Amino acid sequence: MNRNQRIVRVSIVGIAANLLLAGFKAAVGLLAGAIAIVMDAVNNLTDALSSVITIVGTKLSERPADRQHPFGHGRIEYLSAIVISLIVVAAGATSLAESVKKIFTPTTPSYTTATLIVLIVAIATKLVLGRYVQREGRTLKSDALIASGADALFDAVVTLSTLVSAGIMLVWSVNLDGIIGTLISLIIIKAGIEMLASPIGELLGSRISPELVKQIKDKALSYPGVYGVYDIIVNNYGPNVLIGSLHVSVDEQMTARQVHLLTRSMAEGFATDMGIVMTVGIYALYTGNTPMAELQNKVLQAVNQYDGVVQTHAFFYYEDRNLITIDVVPDDTITNDSAFERSIEDRLAQEFPQYHFSIIVDHNYS
Repeated sequence: MNRNQRIVRVSIVGIAANLLLAGFKAAVGLLAGAIAIVMDAVNNLTDALSSVITIVGTKLSERPADRQHPFGHGRIEYLSAIVISLIVVAAGATSLAESVKKIFTPTTPSYTTATLIVLIVAIATKLVLGRYVQREGRTLKSDALIASGADALFDAVVTLSTLVSAGIMLVWSVNLDGIIGTLISLIIIKAGIEMLASPIGELLGSRISPELVKQIKDKALSYPGVYGVYDIIVNNYGPNVLIGSLHVSVDEQMTARQVHLLTRSMAEGFATDMGIVMTVGIYALYTGNTPMAELQNKVLQAVNQYDGVVQTHAFFYYEDRNLITIDVVPDDTITNDSAFERSIEDRLAQEFPQYHFSIIVDHNYS
């Protein structure tokens, strides 16, 4: 069973649980003659909506790439997670409005045995369902499932708050229904907004994790002839579609055939072992005890000592223009790239007056 099939299976469990809970509430409500319980059963039918949205989003994300969407439709899954998160926020806002009304116009709740049974069953069911769906969502890295599980857990929390306020009312005759409901509603709204961050971040293009960066670097450095790894960029076009690029430094005396073999081997390795469609670029590196290798090391060491410099690479010497170019990665304190470039060029011109320099600011995207 692949990832998408597991997501659909978990969502079907969510739909089934909500339908069973709705049927139970409706039966108890009709037998007890409690219209409120019957209406709550209808609410459970709407709760199944988040699971339906997850299934629809998962199915749509499976559509193959086409001319308009060459990288596939995997990001639809993030849209479904956003919709479910908005449902959570809307539910919290609705609950907040009703709770605030109860603060200013409190009503004395009436709880029967049937009502208490329904509340307890609903809490237990939603807690088990919510934890199960969220756990599967984290395992499968599905924002939609995580949001759907949170939706179920919040339903349990709201119902539990109702039960707690009922207990307080019965024991101490103090009506805290509105106050407790308001606090819970605010927590739900905050959590719903926070849940939006992950799928929206994926759609906008969030930075990949440090763990993935390390795995990519280690993978690239495992190939013979690779001396360094730079300019890692990975874009997420869905949970199963990663497309990226990087540069590696190799001996400047490698032949075109050797470079071709290396880059092809790396591309195949990243696709097979990590599921990343990777484009590999090449930087020439002067090696050995040659005058140019010595100059390269001296210049790079000098630049690495300057304030604001995190990394240097891509040293290249243009003999026809007596020009040295270097890529420099600045830290977050650098806000003016042009001024930063000129500053380094001026300092290098003083230390190595026999050469011309061109600095290229190369930001860290990983």
